[in-house]
Amino acid sequence: MARRIGFIHTVGFLVESFRERMRSAYPDAEVFHILNESLLQDLLRGAPKALVYRRVVSQVVLAAEAGAELIVVTCSSTSPAVDIARQVVQQPVLKIDDPMAAEAVRRGPRIGLLCTAASTVEPSSALLRAHAAGQGRELSIVPVVKPEAYSALMAGDRAGHDAMVRAAGAALAGEVDVLVLAQASLAHLQPELDASLSVPVLASPPLLMEAIGAALRQKTAGNA
Repeated sequence: MARRIGFIHTVGFLVESFRERMRSAYPDAEVFHILNESLLQDLLRGAPKALVYRRVVSQVVLAAEAGAELIVVTCSSTSPAVDIARQVVQQPVLKIDDPMAAEAVRRGPRIGLLCTAASTVEPSSALLRAHAAGQGRELSIVPVVKPEAYSALMAGDRAGHDAMVRAAGAALAGEVDVLVLAQASLAHLQPELDASLSVPVLASPPLLMEAIGAALRQKTAGNA
């Protein structure tokens, strides 16, 4: 039987993005998507984090009750809530940027963190530091936030968003050993930036898909 995977999103267009990724990479998996845009919207407007995180945990519980055997949260800003949710449900819960953070720490001590949502900086930085501690490595983080790019994207101006992200990446590349695109909404620019900049550029979705594959293989092996 195909493994059932539940995705939890806070940005609408990521639903179709991950639907396509899963169809291409793991066509036999049974996948469903939960979208709650209010979670990120409330974090960005400064709502109490504890209240938003509680709602994130409720979405994870909903996915578990819907029969998901693996749950994936695709919002970097809600990363701390995943740590709580893992204590509430029995199913494994993946953070979208866990694999990327681990790889970034392996690549070098100076990490550029490029964000367009201000709410992403703190949880992404904390995740990088946690992986550095786990690997016994020192690191420095150089965060750059471009909220105007996020506003452009939400207004439908993808070209304007992309131009601002390209410029920010080019400016940051000279200061760091590796550049992290901290949100899934930036991932489409990773191949271009990785080819054009002087440092490696990482995005979360491709590395997440590898982690999903590892989880599926582990489940298959466990059922053998």
